[in-house]
Amino acid sequence: MRSPFPSSSSAPGEGKLVVALAPQKVSALSAMTFQYPLKLISPSPTSYQKSVLVFLLTYGGGLVGGDQVNLSITVGDASKLSMVTQGHTKIFKSPTRDVITRQTLDVTIQNGASLCLLPDPVQPFKESVYQQTQIFKIADEGSLCLLDWVSAGRTARGEDWDFWSWRGRNEVWAIRPAGEKPRLLLRDNVILDSSTSEIQEMKIKDKMQRMDIFGTLVLRGPNVDSTAAFFLAEFAALPRIGARDFRSQDMKDMDSTVVLGHLEEWRNARLAQELADGILWSAAKVRGCTVIKFGARTVEGARLWVGAMLKEEGSILKCFGEDALMCVR
Repeated sequence: MRSPFPSSSSAPGEGKLVVALAPQKVSALSAMTFQYPLKLISPSPTSYQKSVLVFLLTYGGGLVGGDQVNLSITVGDASKLSMVTQGHTKIFKSPTRDVITRQTLDVTIQNGASLCLLPDPVQPFKESVYQQTQIFKIADEGSLCLLDWVSAGRTARGEDWDFWSWRGRNEVWAIRPAGEKPRLLLRDNVILDSSTSEIQEMKIKDKMQRMDIFGTLVLRGPNVDSTAAFFLAEFAALPRIGARDFRSQDMKDMDSTVVLGHLEEWRNARLAQELADGILWSAAKVRGCTVIKFGARTVEGARLWVGAMLKEEGSILKCFGEDALMCVR
């Protein structure tokens, strides 16, 4: 019997998400489609919601070897979108190195629009092969907050960067006037491959220096400019290797009696936590994008560090709402 419903025009793993500004000047979903293994969920909007909240999920909590996911996102003029996950995106093992699990994200952020993508880390299992490509095209006054991080695997089961390959590429393009090609602002590649080491005997875990998590945070646009400036300022204030204190003992004693302000107290506590959790990080500005690279001995240590930095500065919370930070709390 022939089905009375029209056949689907999308392929397995394909999805589309469109956010626009409603007449009430609030952001709202205008389209959301997906097919297995991709799954998208958006809770009912509330009166105090500052941005549309969408959960980016997969059936079974992960991607099986050979799965292909392609998601297209458009954030319309002046609208806001927050994307999170409900746990680690698991990458299950592949039968051979030739079976590649892929995930592609193609995002357009239109004039004055904002996207906050702060998911849980990707967790590649032993003998998995994964490729991820995320392309962001940003118009004038568009804003992007992107967190992309990968863990060592199932450390509770003894995995320690034992996947075959993990490759991630993030690109940020500036949309130009009609008729002009977009301008590439940033291309960030991360390649962790056990078969391409310059020293063939050196495994990925030997190059990761006992870190269990490695990540990249990308900030671009007016709604995250103060967040970017905060990271750059805190990086500039980090103690440098070999730095010496040339003050006299009297000056040191005098400083010890000074009442520290909130930021100084917070910074001292954060530096102590960074030392305890083995946090290593850097920040740099590249063609208007601020790129923060970080690593930590534990996933939880990195999560607390990212969350503490974003919460202390406050712009992400103010712009997108508290739910946007649920994966880094």
